[in-house]
Amino acid sequence: MANADNWQGDLLRSLRADGGGGNGDGGNSDGPPGTEAPAGNLTGSPADTPVEAPPPTPAPPHPVPSPPRTPDSRPVADPSLAAATHRPRHGEHIATRTARTLRRTVSSSAAREVAATTATAETLQQPVTTGRQIAVTSIRGGAGKSTVAALLGMAYAHYRQDPVLLVEADPALGSLPSRLGAESVRWTTGDLAGIVEPQMSLLDVTGYLVQLPGNAWLLPGSQGQIGAMLDTAAYERVMVSLRRYFGVTVVDCETLPAEVARVALSASQARVLTAPATLEGVTSTRAVLEWMRGLPRHMITGTVVALTELVPHSGIDLDKAAGRLADTGATVRVLPYDRHLAAGGPIRTDRLAHATREAAALLAADAFRLSQQRR
Repeated sequence: MANADNWQGDLLRSLRADGGGGNGDGGNSDGPPGTEAPAGNLTGSPADTPVEAPPPTPAPPHPVPSPPRTPDSRPVADPSLAAATHRPRHGEHIATRTARTLRRTVSSSAAREVAATTATAETLQQPVTTGRQIAVTSIRGGAGKSTVAALLGMAYAHYRQDPVLLVEADPALGSLPSRLGAESVRWTTGDLAGIVEPQMSLLDVTGYLVQLPGNAWLLPGSQGQIGAMLDTAAYERVMVSLRRYFGVTVVDCETLPAEVARVALSASQARVLTAPATLEGVTSTRAVLEWMRGLPRHMITGTVVALTELVPHSGIDLDKAAGRLADTGATVRVLPYDRHLAAGGPIRTDRLAHATREAAALLAADAFRLSQQRR
């Protein structure tokens, strides 16, 4: 019979015997001994049941850069216009060529001419420790800028043994590929800016360039399309990356005061400023040279003015015009009128007038000599 004085203990023992509370005899209770375990603990509360953590979310993979799209090759000249072009003309009349040959035969000027040519060649063949960059620009279109750039590149490729590069930094329908005789273009200066890497070899780089006769290469500015652009960041990346591969780089820039042209002029070791041999051309070029005199001195002393004669009789005294421009401290060379150059199209050196070849070689020598004076 239950003890009346301990009815609470009898009741608890009865509940344990019936399985109504606790964990059974010898079992552990969540509460202190001698107390009833909460009914909710029989099955375990959600708070006491361990919850399995969800699997970690995998980190997104790093995006793999897609290889650059290979542009289609485009012809430099419209094939439908090929039949409309005439045979390239000689730069001078046959009578002039014959007379010069006779003079060289009967006079002593031939020896002086050979000596002068040898001196020019020695200047152009001087070795370089780092690549020389020569920028060619003008103050207006139609001044013969691309023609002068092509003549410079041809001269360096003829006389030098190291690779020569011509860069077209004028994407607005520039004529440099046509003047150099390139048949088609593919990669442009803007394209190469996103591709060139420091670890590339010369063989890797030349795979994106247009090969020219001799040891020369061309990087076009566009594919002859309206709206092509080239910013200063892309230009700087290309020029810094390519400089170590080529002994001399000739850059055909936009006309002043375009931003890329200003960057090219300041970054190059020598500058060639082309100006038409007209009153307006000489006056405007003189104003630009006066402005350059206010810049660091190497800008004006490292500049050569190419005074280009675009018509047979320019109507201006070339000697006086050259002297007026040389008063600013710049070097001045006159590029005489040449029928072959005036006709446009690819330049063939065997068709150039003798005076043109001499003037182009002297212009190239002047620009190269000035580039050697600035490291």
